[in-house]
Amino acid sequence: MSSIESKILVDAGEVEKSHTYDGSGTEDDPFVVEFQKDDPSNPMNWGEFRKWSIAAIATSSVFAVAFTSSAYSVSATEVIQDFDISTEVFILGLSLFVLGFAIGPALWGPLSLVANVGSRSEIHGRQILWIITHIAMVAFLEGSAGSQNVATLLILRFFAGTFGGSPLVNSGGTISDLFPPTQRGLALTIYCVAPFLGPILGPIVGGFVSDNIGWRWFQGVCVIFIGIIGILGIVFIPETYSPVLLQRRARKLAKADDKVYVSILEKNQGKKKLSEVFKRVLFRPWIFLFLEPIVLIASLYMATIYGTVYMFMGAMTIVYSEGSGWSEGIGGLSFLGIAGGIIFGLIYAIWDNNSRYMKLFAAKSATAESRLPPAIVGGVALPIGMFAFAWTNYPSIHWSASIILSAPFGFGCVLVILPIMNYLIDTYTIYAASVLAAAAIFRSVVGAAFPLFTTQMYHNLGVHWASSIPAFMTLACMPFPFIMYRYGPAVRMKCKYSFEGAEMMRKMQLQQAATT
Repeated sequence: MSSIESKILVDAGEVEKSHTYDGSGTEDDPFVVEFQKDDPSNPMNWGEFRKWSIAAIATSSVFAVAFTSSAYSVSATEVIQDFDISTEVFILGLSLFVLGFAIGPALWGPLSLVANVGSRSEIHGRQILWIITHIAMVAFLEGSAGSQNVATLLILRFFAGTFGGSPLVNSGGTISDLFPPTQRGLALTIYCVAPFLGPILGPIVGGFVSDNIGWRWFQGVCVIFIGIIGILGIVFIPETYSPVLLQRRARKLAKADDKVYVSILEKNQGKKKLSEVFKRVLFRPWIFLFLEPIVLIASLYMATIYGTVYMFMGAMTIVYSEGSGWSEGIGGLSFLGIAGGIIFGLIYAIWDNNSRYMKLFAAKSATAESRLPPAIVGGVALPIGMFAFAWTNYPSIHWSASIILSAPFGFGCVLVILPIMNYLIDTYTIYAASVLAAAAIFRSVVGAAFPLFTTQMYHNLGVHWASSIPAFMTLACMPFPFIMYRYGPAVRMKCKYSFEGAEMMRKMQLQQAATT
């Protein structure tokens, strides 16, 4: 029979504390290890400076990878001349990098989970993935900068993007590990802007830098940028994934007194066969994507936006370089309107989080749907920005009009993406890493595909109708945030994993409350 035993236990790296664990310490009734009240090893209890420093490094990694993906696009003339290739082959270098973002999260997100195999659980966690993927990413990017033929360039950029997919999904998981819902909105607001601000700033900075030092040296600068952030992460970002930390504590406690300890997640999930573990790791994101309607529709919406962002990599060149004769350096400035909209959207999102959502949370009336009102505003702004950009591109209208009027698109990007990401995390809780991986996979596939047909689409349809196609797509997606805001609670209860995640979190909260 289960009992409660109080013992003085020493957790390695922590001060001696009196912990009370549920169980008897036997194989049939092991001690269940969980975080205690004000537990210093719980990442959510770390100091604010430490948590925000970790979040800043994790977010910077996402920005650096996204920046590098698009910075390549402004080197078209030089790369095409160096390798004697067509524009379509050059664009393939951009698409393969972004396609790597799709393949990477299919592995890196789920691999951060704890897999119970046989009598012993295998620990992955986020820290080891940070180290491995950043080292590999730097190596492949450095190799691509020195490529002597186009095949090498394309292959190495693909692998760089594959390993670059790790921070895109696991950095969000790290932030979720560090912050409770009251603070997570602000932290994730900044994090979620990075994958969209990075690709927009890449051409703005890269156009002038590449013109002056050449495309190879500029790619080398990107390598240094990512390498520095990788080193900062290795030095300053410890393991933050709670199931891993609790499992490590259980191992150390078991070694110290020869009793049997398991983490609370191990207790709830039980032991699984190796085949079940691999099935979960490899297929869970796809299960979420195709069997959870919330994840599918949200991912489709975000993918449309993400694809449009990368479509602009080729569209701006056609509109302003081909159409107006701008150099690649000057052409990069055409992204200033979207960049300004993204920054303004970030400011609005932070204001909304602090002034509206925090009040709801303090009043204990906040739900997952409370995240969505900004997405309703952003959903309206997206097609407005796209249609305005499309139909102000006439010789009789000054070029500044189309650039300025593209700002609502950037504004809408932030206000749609951020609330939906927070909504998915609040809805799927313990499955957040896999859900974010599913969303990242889908949006990256679309982001890789859009540039491949951008040139032909703009040349065949013209600037106005080619730009209107993604505008109509965002218009079709516009009702989603409103529908989920109105009917979300009922939909969530009918989705298997959403309901299961909510129940798991409820049990964990009840168990934690019982120990305080």
